[in-house]
Amino acid sequence: MGHLTPEVTKLLEQALSLSVEEQEALANSLFSTLDREINEGPAEAGVEAAWADEIRRRIDDIRSGKTQMIPYEEVRRRLAARLADAGK
Repeated sequence: MGHLTPEVTKLLEQALSLSVEEQEALANSLFSTLDREINEGPAEAGVEAAWADEIRRRIDDIRSGKTQMIPYEEVRRRLAARLADAGK
């Protein structure tokens, strides 16, 4: 990483004092902007923000208990059973 100017150091200190949710939103915004600048391709308006919102919603659902995670082994067992039934 390059040398941080005093202005950037001050911004970083301010960013680190934000809540986790605010830091996440700021980081997503910065990454989206940087990604567009690097790739110089026309991104569909709102697609990245929509995905960020969807990911955030899914994480919130998991953390709140609204959505329960299923262990990989169980998912694999269920899929194998479906495939076996579909072949009959």
